[in-house]
Formats: sequence, structure tokens, C-alpha cells
Amino acid sequence: MPIATINPATGDILRTFPALTDAQIEEKLALAAKEYLCFRKLSFAQRAAMMSKAGQLLESEKQELGKLMTTEMGKTLASAVAEAEKCAWVCRYYAENAERFLAPEEVKLGPAKTRVIYQPIGPILAVMPWNFPFWQVFRFIAPNLMAGNVGLLKHASNVPQCALRIEQLMHEAGFPQGVFQTLLVGSDKVDGIVNDVRIAGVTLTGSEGAGIQVGISAAKRIKKVVMELGGSDPFIIMPSADLDKAVSTAVTARTINNGQSCIAAKRFIAAEPIAEQFQKSFVEKMQALRVGDPMDPATELGPLSSASAVADLEAQVDAAVKAGARVLTGGYKLDRPGCFYAPTVLTDISKNSPVYGEELFGPVACVYKVRDAGEAIEVANDSKLGLGASAWTNDPAERERFVNEIESGMVFINKMVASDPRLPFGGVKRSGHGRELGVLGIRELVNAKTIWIED
Repeated sequence: MPIATINPATGDILRTFPALTDAQIEEKLALAAKEYLCFRKLSFAQRAAMMSKAGQLLESEKQELGKLMTTEMGKTLASAVAEAEKCAWVCRYYAENAERFLAPEEVKLGPAKTRVIYQPIGPILAVMPWNFPFWQVFRFIAPNLMAGNVGLLKHASNVPQCALRIEQLMHEAGFPQGVFQTLLVGSDKVDGIVNDVRIAGVTLTGSEGAGIQVGISAAKRIKKVVMELGGSDPFIIMPSADLDKAVSTAVTARTINNGQSCIAAKRFIAAEPIAEQFQKSFVEKMQALRVGDPMDPATELGPLSSASAVADLEAQVDAAVKAGARVLTGGYKLDRPGCFYAPTVLTDISKNSPVYGEELFGPVACVYKVRDAGEAIEVANDSKLGLGASAWTNDPAERERFVNEIESGMVFINKMVASDPRLPFGGVKRSGHGRELGVLGIRELVNAKTIWIED
């Protein structure tokens, strides 16, 4: 895939970039290793001053940064500006809390002086996706740089200007040049970079296939890797739920980021007493969405990120229909310039249908009807993925069942799944392993060193 900015709203190629040569990659790796030796010795206060400045720059420049995100991957401008604001939040959060999260922990073991200390481990390679081109990167940057690690970013090839702008912003915030660097390289270079002895760990957000490849590369070199590999999140609606709120939230949860989010709700599981009513209202609201130019404030749903993304989604929906699924609305590529796919709702999906076990990365929702909470949990768990889940009920017993029995890294009750700097983020099963954000996120790629001293 070429390293290029291709506006998904128009299909126009706006700018292309040459990939780094092997010699240029070596220069960046050498600089990262050299800078790490100095950067790791800075105090938390020194690192926090720079991280706070990064947050200030993100906040003050959010409109321009939002336009850049929208141009490169097609999210609505309002959501792109909100993404920049969220990045500022995570910078402030770790600037304010990193020292406390990584403070030495005393362990009382008789007369011995025992404690656990947390130390950085070195340069970390981040392999990041295009769908949240700033947020995915800053939720890596903020905890890891505050911990004293340095970062190397291999971003998706369709958001090169976002990648370069993040590097520039970090330098403007005062971080030395080698502390955070962008690598404009193709995926074919990742294995070689992971193989380099100077890379201490890897974090990846992406597809299951990419996770397997990077996981194998890291395992061969005995290097830790944190992975978030997508989700097919269930959204359960029970009879006691506030149905109007559930329906409105369901539409937002399915179409957030133009339907291209790992934690977007994708499987809507409705209990029989309210299933028909939910389905009817849900379809009506999906049909009413304003599709158009993502720069237009009135637009509610923009394009997919690329022509190939549309083709992949189109093929998945066609396969579902051939396997017996019924299209309640949409089900086709829009006849207009750019990478637009109609808001779509499918139902009558059998276990034999290909989409039953696949993640649909676009504005396509799958609706299932179940008898009760027990069957809802069975359907929710009948997936190889386990990132997040949302359940809508005002029944205390049902809430406890969903919290305890749904197989996922996150369960939200009467709220759509969301990432928050204060809470750990990640999944189970084939959605990956490890956690980002919160106190767990900053402790993933550090050395938890045990200290035992006797007089």
C-alpha cells in the first residue's frame, strides 16, 4: 500500500510520501536508543511539563488537527475535533498521575526492606491504525513517555500527515527529537524493526492478522507486546430498558467514526418482548442519518476510509444475503464520488452465515432476537472476539448476570462502550491481550523490579 493521503470523501490523491530507506530507519533507531539513556533519567516533573505542553498544543490547535484527520480518513469534523480534545485529556491525565502510578510500593516482609519499583525499559515500537489517527497514538504516547520510555511510531500508510504532525507537535512541546519519532514505512519493515535489539517492546492496535504477524515476530525475540485486535461488540436490549434511549444510543454506537471503531456496537441482541419495537425504531433512525461531506457540520455519517474498505464491506454484506440474511435497510455502496456505504441493518443471520463470526467495519448492524437474558448472554459470547459489551436493563439481577457472565474486557450497563484515560482498555479471546490506559496501561511496558535489602 502506498504511503499517501487519499481523501476518502472524494477519492483524490492529495499527497504521496517516499518510504524511509534502511539507512534512514537505522538512523532513527540509533537516535531513539541514544536519547533513551538521557530521557529515562529525567524527573517525572520534567516529563510532565512537556506532556502538559503537548496537551495545551492539542487543545489550541484542535480545529486544524481535526481538519487533517477528516481529510486523511474521513471522520466527521466534529468527531475529529473531539478526538484532539480527548488526546489533550490523556496527556494531562498522565502528566498529573504518572508519578503516583509508578511510585515504589513497599512490601512488609519482616526485618527485610522490600519494595517494588517501576522503571522504563527502552524504545517501544507502536504499530497503529488509521481509524483514530491521533487518539490511538496519544494513548500510547502519554503513558509510555511519562514512564521514561521513548517511542517509534509505524502508523497506517493512509494517514502519513497525521503521523508527521504528531511527531512535530511532540517536538514543539519540548520533547527531544529522539524521544518520539515517526517511521514512514510499509508493513513489510515491521518484522525487521521488531528484530532490532534496541526495540524493547511493541504495542499494536489493528486487525487480527496484523496482531498474529507482530505477535510471532515479538515472540521470536522474547519481547513483550500489547495488542488490541478489534471487536464484534454485543449491544443487548432487555424489556426493562429505557427503549427510546437504547435505540438512540444504538445508532450512535453503530455509526461512531462512520462505523469504523473496534468498540462500536455491531451485534444488537433484543429480547422478544421488545424486539420488534426496537428493530422498527432502530431501522427508522438508521435510515434518517444524514450521509455526506464529513467537513459539513450537518453530516452525521461520512465515508469509509478507502475504496478497499467499501469493497470489503460490500462483499461481507453480499455473502450474508446469499446465506439467508434479510436486509432491512441499505445494503449497497452509494452512487456518488468517494467511499460511501449506505447505513445498513441485517437480520435473520444464521450461524452458518460468514458474517456471524466476522467484524463488520462500517455502518452495518446485525440484529438478533432472543428469548431472555440467558440466551442473550449465549449469543453475546458466541464470538471469537471479546473487546467490549453494552447491556441495557434496569433489572438488578440481569445487570449482575451481564457483568459477570459476558466474556469481554469491558461491560457497560445502560451506556455505550467508550475508552476513558482513567480506566483500563482492552479485551479477551482474539481481541488481544494487555491493557491500555488507567494505571494498568502505564505499567504494561515497564520493568516491575523487586528489591530486597537486608542489613
